[in-house]
Amino acid sequence: MSRVGKKPVAVPSGVTATVDGQMVKVKGTKGELSFRVPDEVSVAFEDGAVSVNPRDTSKTARAKWGLSRAQVANLVEGVSKGFEKRLEINGVGYRAAVAGKVLKLSLGYSHDIDYEIPAGVTITTPKPTEVVVTGIDKQKVGQTAAEIRDYRGPEPYKGKGVKYSDEFIFRKEGKKK
Repeated sequence: MSRVGKKPVAVPSGVTATVDGQMVKVKGTKGELSFRVPDEVSVAFEDGAVSVNPRDTSKTARAKWGLSRAQVANLVEGVSKGFEKRLEINGVGYRAAVAGKVLKLSLGYSHDIDYEIPAGVTITTPKPTEVVVTGIDKQKVGQTAAEIRDYRGPEPYKGKGVKYSDEFIFRKEGKKK
């Protein structure tokens, strides 16, 4: 029994959700998103909430039940509030700047990194050492933040690199003499 899947997704005021077969379309103040629910799961819109139920008791149907409910909840949250990931850059001379549709990163390499900002995602740099990734699609926001972090992940000795603002870096002690 999926604990996540049992709970229906409440649709707040200002957001409209439509279910057409296996397609769930959600429209809100920030934009419009859609998701195709897997065939092992049935989806219905009733009493101002989207409910998701498995078609049978197979393992794949039960696994996709919770997944589908979480995806629909992310659609609703995305079009109403949006998603945000904050990245911090630590290191001497490490900085970031947005120039048009390109994020320019100086991360200690012999060259600057030009990261093309994907459609549906907004990147801002309030400070040269802070990058804020926002958008309505949770998957795109998370993927974009992960790709930026991968250019120079945080290292455990001095903590240099790109890290999530809420991430804890386990620090190691240096060599002993």
